[in-house]
Amino acid sequence: MTDVLLLVFLFLIAGVIAVPIASRLGLGSVLGYLIAGIVLSPILTLLHVDVLSIQHFAEFGVVMMLFLVGLELEPKLLWDTRMQLLGLGGLQVTLSAALIAGGGIAFGLSWQMSLAIGLIFALSSTAIVLQTLSEKGLMKSDGGQAGFSVLLFQDIAVIPMLAFLPLLAMSGTSDTASGSHDASLSLVQGLEGWQTGLVTLLAIGLVIAGGTYLTRPAFRFIAQANLREIFIAAALTFVIGTALLMTLVGLSAALGTFLAGVVLANSEYKHELESDIDPFRGLLLGLFFMTVGAAIDFNLLASEPLVIIGLAFGVMAIKAAVLLSLARTFGIGDEQGWLFGIALAQAGEFGFVLISFATATSVLPDSIAPRLTLVVTLSMMLTPLLFILYDRMILPRYRFAEPAKADTITAPSRIIIAGHGRFGGIINRMLLSQGHETTVLDHSSAQLEVLRAFGVRAFYGDATRPDLLKAAGLETATVLVIAIDNRHQATELVRYVTQNYPHVHITARARDQNHVYELWSAGCRDVIRETFDSAVRAGRSVYEALGVPADQAERLTQEFEVHNRRTLRELADLHDPAIPPHQNAAYLKRARELMDEQSEQLRTRGGTVADQEPASGS
Repeated sequence: MTDVLLLVFLFLIAGVIAVPIASRLGLGSVLGYLIAGIVLSPILTLLHVDVLSIQHFAEFGVVMMLFLVGLELEPKLLWDTRMQLLGLGGLQVTLSAALIAGGGIAFGLSWQMSLAIGLIFALSSTAIVLQTLSEKGLMKSDGGQAGFSVLLFQDIAVIPMLAFLPLLAMSGTSDTASGSHDASLSLVQGLEGWQTGLVTLLAIGLVIAGGTYLTRPAFRFIAQANLREIFIAAALTFVIGTALLMTLVGLSAALGTFLAGVVLANSEYKHELESDIDPFRGLLLGLFFMTVGAAIDFNLLASEPLVIIGLAFGVMAIKAAVLLSLARTFGIGDEQGWLFGIALAQAGEFGFVLISFATATSVLPDSIAPRLTLVVTLSMMLTPLLFILYDRMILPRYRFAEPAKADTITAPSRIIIAGHGRFGGIINRMLLSQGHETTVLDHSSAQLEVLRAFGVRAFYGDATRPDLLKAAGLETATVLVIAIDNRHQATELVRYVTQNYPHVHITARARDQNHVYELWSAGCRDVIRETFDSAVRAGRSVYEALGVPADQAERLTQEFEVHNRRTLRELADLHDPAIPPHQNAAYLKRARELMDEQSEQLRTRGGTVADQEPASGS
């Protein structure tokens, strides 16, 4: 018992320390878990821990991940993204796998082993790419949307890969014994080929029929007990039972749970299942990645550094070349094409799963697996550096250069809207409803196609580029609305326009209070906080729910809003970007004074909300 507790403590403390640090450094949670495993490796060796046995247990986290992936695959989403999903995603996986497999054959490997390696390296890291794109505000860009479609296809492609890999082992490529993942119990052992196929089809049919017709009444009955732990137990029972059934008929457990997830994608219990399964998935996946890190053979890296590093760079170069070619073919131009190519150039976390599975099913020999694991890990660790390269070397080249496919703006208007998302789109509709002509600039071609279909004058381009702004008519414009997602670019755009076109009135969207200060210091005096007005309205509703009369709640809300705006303008002059607000003595002193002043003012004029009786029926 003590040994088990010590082992659990070691893995938990390593993850708790390493993952937040890695996330703060921009490396992502997957690399954090890998680093934690690397640090634990000598301790586990000292304790004589069988890392591979723990890894086989932790692989169930992958099974749960694929169940959740299946839950997210709604038919409508697949249909809406079918062109990029099948075109970009299918070609990326096929071409990357083929080229890498060709390289393996050129180095003397059998075609079966080469194809398996090609499939392993064709996948990218969903965790690292999506997290990085989200942090940088690039998910809605053309490159980000294309990358998401490819990652979605890759997640789906893992399922047929898991089903296909054992067929390569049947071709006699193995130099190991039978896979360790074979079930000790089997429903197809000793059956004829047609009988095995029939049993397999019946098992798949049972999963589909059960998920469609049995789960809803079963979950409804369990939900009536109103005990969350019982519902969690039922969700785990469903996932584990499906995985067990697939294993008994000789199929991958991941294939079965993925199929079950797809069947339940439109169920009313979908979100509850996600929230119940996700914590187990996260912990087991973290444990899996830590065991991968602990199993890395650094003696091998030290003995063959040029081979391992060369393979890592070679794989990334091949994938980047394929991605850049596809970007050009599908019209993803300039910096967005580079973003697409760089973001997905690494190998991914599913590579660890496929390496483990291919080794267990005798597709790959044990001598090759450690080298492949090192290549996958190294390529993932290089990904943050590639994004830094993109930000500092590639993006500046295109920001101030005329794009090859830039739209020509023939009739500029007095109102320019930079960014047509959920914020800029509302402003544009308000202006159009009153007969004003606007010029919309956005870097999402998909968004622009929709706008043009509705007759909106929208043009493709990066609104931070001076030449595009000039072409849009900034020299004669009256108003510039800045509603782009990237806060740094928004601030720099404000600074550029106020310095070069002081006659233009700028209305800028701010993400938060610190962004307000940044925009204010850059020269903008019409800053709109994107959540402030809705939060104030919600606060007024809370006043009324606490028994404050509607007219008094409205007056208190207006006074709060006026005082808050005045406070913000005053504090903006004291804000120093080089000093964090909590370390800026002058800022803190004045902020406290203004808060006390506001509280006293509201209490004096209307009494406190705490004195009111809660309203009934609010």
